[in-house]
Amino acid sequence: SVAFSPDGTLLASGSADSTIQLWDVTTHKVHGNPLVGHTGPITSVAFSLHGTILVSASLDKAICLW
Repeated sequence: SVAFSPDGTLLASGSADSTIQLWDVTTHKVHGNPLVGHTGPITSVAFSLHGTILVSASLDKAICLW
């Protein structure tokens, strides 16, 4: 699953390895360390309206707010 931040500067990608990675859209480089907290593959990611919160869902039946 992928989602762009509301301002279009970041891309969040959820992976089958249970991590979420943020990417800088301008440089195409990783932005920070992977977000780790799920124990199953990521099925969905979404940014809040103002881009201050990232929400993720996983096959581990959990929803995380970052």
